[in-house]
Amino acid sequence: MFTHPLVLQNERVCLRPLEATDFDALARIAFEPAIWRFTPSRIYHEEELQHYLHTALQARSSGQRYPFAMLDKHTNQLAGSTSFANYSQKDARIEIGYTWLGLPFQKTGLNKACKFLLLKHAFEKMKVQRTELKTDLLNQQSRRAMLGIGATEEGVLRSHTAMHDGRRRDTIYYSILLHEWPGIKKRVFGC
Repeated sequence: MFTHPLVLQNERVCLRPLEATDFDALARIAFEPAIWRFTPSRIYHEEELQHYLHTALQARSSGQRYPFAMLDKHTNQLAGSTSFANYSQKDARIEIGYTWLGLPFQKTGLNKACKFLLLKHAFEKMKVQRTELKTDLLNQQSRRAMLGIGATEEGVLRSHTAMHDGRRRDTIYYSILLHEWPGIKKRVFGC
C-alpha cells in the first residue's frame, strides 16, 4: 500500500509507523479491558500485546494494512494506534480502522485530530473516492464519533465478525465520499 514510511502530523497528533519498539509505551496504556470491549481481538497482557504488534507489522509488510502509532503532542506520550486498511487502488477506496486509544486519551479530541489527518491524506494525496469506517453495532461511543466527523451511516452486516469473547458482532459501516470531503473539512474540522 505504501512504499516508504508515512508520517502525518498537525499541532495535536503525530501519526508515525507503528514499530516493535513501541511495546513498552503501549503496555502502559493497553491492558484496560474497557478498551477492547467492542473489538475482535483484545490486549489484556504482554503476550497479547506482542501478538498484536507482530500481526500489525506483518500486515504492513504484506501490504494489507498500514498501522500507525498515535503520539499525543500535548503529553508527548503514545496514546494508541490506528491504521489504513483494505486499500483498493482499482476501486479508489480505503478503510480507516483498527483504532484504539488508551483511556486517558479518549474524549480529548485526539481521535478527531487523527481522523482529520487520515482523511486528508486519503482524499488529497491518495486521491481515493471513498473512505470506509466500521464498528460494532453496540459501540455507541464509536458510532457517535464517526457521525461526528461527518461520516454517513450505511448499514449493518449481521453476524459479521467473531469477537474475542465468543460473541458474533453485527458490524455497522460508515463512509465519506470524495465529493463530501470539502464540506466536511470546512464544517467539521474548520479548514
